[in-house]
Amino acid sequence: LQSSNSLKASYEDWLLTYGLSISPFHIRWQTAVFNRQFYNWGRWKPRFLYLWFSIGMVFGIVAMFGSVILLGKTLMQTLTQMLTEAPKAQNDRMLQVVVSVLSSGLYLRVVPGVNLPVSQLTYFFSAILISGVIHEVGHGVAAIREQVRFNGFGIFIFIVYPGAFVDLFTTHLQLISPVQQLRIFCAGVWHNFVLGVASFIVLLLLPAILFPFYYTGVGALVTEVAEDSPANGPRGLFVGDLVTNLQDCPVYSVEDWNSCLEDISEKSQVGYCLSAATLQQLSFPARVYRRLDGTVECCSNNSLTDICFSYSNNLDSHLYACLPARKVIEASKVCRTNMDCQKDSVPSFCVTPSLENQTRLIRVKHPPHIDMLYAGHPMHLQYTVSLSSFVPRQNFLSIDLPVVIETFCKYLISLSGALAVVNAVPCFALDGQWILNSFLEATLSSLIVEKQNRELVGFLILLAGSALLAANVALGLWMVTAR
Repeated sequence: LQSSNSLKASYEDWLLTYGLSISPFHIRWQTAVFNRQFYNWGRWKPRFLYLWFSIGMVFGIVAMFGSVILLGKTLMQTLTQMLTEAPKAQNDRMLQVVVSVLSSGLYLRVVPGVNLPVSQLTYFFSAILISGVIHEVGHGVAAIREQVRFNGFGIFIFIVYPGAFVDLFTTHLQLISPVQQLRIFCAGVWHNFVLGVASFIVLLLLPAILFPFYYTGVGALVTEVAEDSPANGPRGLFVGDLVTNLQDCPVYSVEDWNSCLEDISEKSQVGYCLSAATLQQLSFPARVYRRLDGTVECCSNNSLTDICFSYSNNLDSHLYACLPARKVIEASKVCRTNMDCQKDSVPSFCVTPSLENQTRLIRVKHPPHIDMLYAGHPMHLQYTVSLSSFVPRQNFLSIDLPVVIETFCKYLISLSGALAVVNAVPCFALDGQWILNSFLEATLSSLIVEKQNRELVGFLILLAGSALLAANVALGLWMVTAR
């Protein structure tokens, strides 16, 4: 369109009329519609705003130094992990961030080491956009508070990542004092920090906020079961089921569900008390053989209901019996040794499922339905079943609403917090560049008289900060893709 002689003029007029700017992979929209609202915010309670942005200035300076320490520590941890043969568990790694700065806006992509599920994209992009808007609102209101002319507010999309920006009159910005500049430059990261804290408070108080409509502490409510989940089936879990126990581990919330599964996966398989008479009645002869991992299998009838159990007699010799799993487990006491099963004068044994090393037989209670018996890796059950700690008081209430609020708060905490930390880094084109320059002007003007020398000091610090951030990004991406 720009190369067309007949359409170029009308196309550029159309872009100018609607405040649009279009370039490869980048769409930018700016408007003055919100200027009056920004000026109202900037003139509201001047003393309060002065205190608010002064606190933000202190936070921004602390965040600038803290971000350098954090990036340095992260870089050392990444290098240490690269040099070791056995890398740390995925849960122990710190988030790797990829930052791209476009004009006065910033977008970031969090790379947690696994692909972001499609179902989470709405949360992800919404949290990025809201964090970016709050960030720029902070800059705009602080600028108006310091008598800097505000030209407009805008939103951009770079590839698929949304962001926001404010257009300030540069001449006014250069004429005010370094301390006033600090209040403006630090306002963005300060507002991101406040947004993260507010989201965290909402997350903590969510049970109280939703108490009139939802209650908690009674179990974990199933909200979704993946199609390929081992919990699928006529005797599996269904949406709306309330899980109350995993084995002998009580479940009152999603956190209990996760901790119980983790505990089950780390500990050895539990056994079940079975009387000698019942054992003899249920068992049938079968061939015993060892699997490749050294465990023993004794069920050779390809049954989906029978499992090989091991037990020991008084001579401490290991015996094996192929038994129907549900009949063994139902109404049985959980045990670890035969001593746990001594009851009256009835001889009993502690029979333990003989499964592969990482496989567990788990009894999932979800009354009033019949217990689900799951044989497999505990984490597979965790990844394919979605749950909520909130149970609706009325049938017409959505079981997904608390999960949506909870998940969105977690994304806001993560992304807004990351934006606050990363944007405070003394790096070229980030807020940290302007925070550092204003900080040096405010503190070193009496020690280093020549402005050129102060600018040189700032340039060297920015160069080191940029190299530190680039090293973290490069090594973080390598760890994600290579491992």
